[in-house]
Amino acid sequence: MLDKSMIEVKGLEKKYGENVILKDIEGIVKSGEVICIIGPSGAGKSTFLRCLNLLEKPTNGTVTFDHQNLLELTDKELVTIREKMGMVFQNFNLFPNMSVLDNLKLAPKRVKKISDAEATEAAMKLLDRVGLSEKADAYPDSLSGGQKQRVAIARALAMNPEVMLFDEPTSALDPEMVGEVLSVMKELADDGMTMVVVTHEMGFAKEVADEVWFMADGYILEKNQPKELFQHPQNDRAKDFISKIIGD
Repeated sequence: MLDKSMIEVKGLEKKYGENVILKDIEGIVKSGEVICIIGPSGAGKSTFLRCLNLLEKPTNGTVTFDHQNLLELTDKELVTIREKMGMVFQNFNLFPNMSVLDNLKLAPKRVKKISDAEATEAAMKLLDRVGLSEKADAYPDSLSGGQKQRVAIARALAMNPEVMLFDEPTSALDPEMVGEVLSVMKELADDGMTMVVVTHEMGFAKEVADEVWFMADGYILEKNQPKELFQHPQNDRAKDFISKIIGD
């Protein structure tokens, strides 16, 4: 169902001292939607994504998740909410001293207090889902960048999140590894996972997004369905960006 609002952002602003990174951001992410956020470097895209689960605390405005204003929650309540918001970072953030399997099992066992056997069974299913069941006993340093990112996605899924946040998940990868990660993300979208994706992969945004948000200079300057935004951008800044990225 695409009518249930899962995340709602109103009047969001983020400052570092006098430096204003985000300015009056408004947006709604509905259940089952894939939102892709595009724009030039320095636009504030990653900062905005990190504000959605309060890894960055907004200076002003509200972030509502599942009808709760995150800025009004205690630290303990916020931890519970974050369990429902899986996050995949640019640089994997896997624990190098743990096997792939143990990376996946750690949070479910520690946070959800499930048994080792249950955690192992769930982790192996997730590794199979991302095509890496044979790497369960391997350590992150022995994996390619694409494999590390697929493990990172599986680890985020291990907490059974309601929404997945992706912060430029392919930007640290060699070009030949990008496809294997995007393939996993496309499958998640096909399965109905709510996703917010900061990305430079315009082909992915065109194919998978329900809506594309264009950010520049700390603002969301345009939102539209992919076909409309890429073929007929209305905002001059968006026109310039898209013509440079995709060509006329």
